[in-house]
Amino acid sequence: MDASDIEALVIDRPEDGVFKVHADVYRSEEIFELELKHIFEGGWVFIGLDCQAPKPHDFFTAWIGRQPVIVSRDGDGTLHGLINACRHRGSLICHTAAGNARTHVCPYHGWTYDSAGNNTAVTGRDHGAYGAGFDAEEHDLRRIPRFSGYRGFLFGSLNPDVPPLDDYLGETRLFIDLVVDQGPDGLETIPGTVHYTYEGNWKLQIENSADLYHFMPTHETLVKIFNARTANDRASDSPYRGRIQRDVTRGSMCFPNGHNVMFGGGDKIEARPLYRDLENLRQRVGEPRLSWMFHTRNVLYFPNMQLLENASLQIRVNRPLSADRTDIVTYCVAPKGESDEARELRIRQYEEFFNPSGLATPDDTSIFEDIQHATRGGIVDWNQGYMRGMSAVSRGPIGEARELGLNPTTSILGSLGLGDETILQGPIREWRDRLAAALRGERRSLPQQGAAAAE
Repeated sequence: MDASDIEALVIDRPEDGVFKVHADVYRSEEIFELELKHIFEGGWVFIGLDCQAPKPHDFFTAWIGRQPVIVSRDGDGTLHGLINACRHRGSLICHTAAGNARTHVCPYHGWTYDSAGNNTAVTGRDHGAYGAGFDAEEHDLRRIPRFSGYRGFLFGSLNPDVPPLDDYLGETRLFIDLVVDQGPDGLETIPGTVHYTYEGNWKLQIENSADLYHFMPTHETLVKIFNARTANDRASDSPYRGRIQRDVTRGSMCFPNGHNVMFGGGDKIEARPLYRDLENLRQRVGEPRLSWMFHTRNVLYFPNMQLLENASLQIRVNRPLSADRTDIVTYCVAPKGESDEARELRIRQYEEFFNPSGLATPDDTSIFEDIQHATRGGIVDWNQGYMRGMSAVSRGPIGEARELGLNPTTSILGSLGLGDETILQGPIREWRDRLAAALRGERRSLPQQGAAAAE
């Protein structure tokens, strides 16, 4: 497979209102291997939050593509991004999701490393008859080649030549700001994570969270429940009153490097946990950031992290296992120091909507698996699910984006009934361009912020 084969899988003619994606993008194992190498291991991916390891010697484990890694805080408080593989024979040294440990000991031969990744013991070294060559080697854990963060959001890459993280995130850093600044002392994770898999391609998940078109048909039961609550005036604990009508305004924006955001107002802000601190929040952040904090916002940080604030506030991380299997980890995040009342409400809303036990996620994952099953045969070729909104999409910013000084590549504003799909095009273009450049042996430079997405 070469660059022209990848480019041929996407028909991209915005001047004609045409954008199609071939089903092989979601089912080919050959393409999946290229994705792992050049996207998940060759570019920036989200690893976790620094508040997941708040104290000296705290650690948590994560993945960069196929590579297990450790994020560890040493005794001086410095975070380290480490490869989770012993330098002796390559065994995993850390098997737990998170914890606190001054040392990590390899279970195979007992080599020991401190919380900064330094080797502190080679078992039986004095009796090992090692030669000068061994003594000349470095025995510390390997470092993640690029490890960086923005306001506590940690990213890593196995490729040392990736651009600076701030350049990669670009203007989408603002949406991290809108989360971190919700409390005067920053962000924290609520204890407990949810871990599940579905039998479908990883791109189905990142597309679904930006896909308003599916909401009414797919989540029919959820819609009925919320409408019944509204009719009975029992929606005091839900932000959904008024948001399910088709005339509710929603917008979307695509940014360079595959990032995008779906956003909109119209929710019942009194039911959001943040409302309990409204006046203090207004004084700290002012307008229009206050308004945007109460907007629904589903943000994709391509390729593997979604920052979702619709029901509660969630981080969702995807890890592809194969072309038709995806691992998901989610956790609820919140401002530090919020009231007990706000925290309880946040957790209840998080439980109700998200994850396999919620009212929405099981609908979605069932559809992902339906898509994967239905497209396994070669007769399914070109998918047409990317063209709603193409006659209304604008290059550059719309009114609400200008309020915050944003300059997206494309944007659109319309009703919930519009069900815009142009937001799905940005990640696919990034997918196509990154793989094609890699197969040509090119080092692809980042597009300038605000440059046109496609001519």
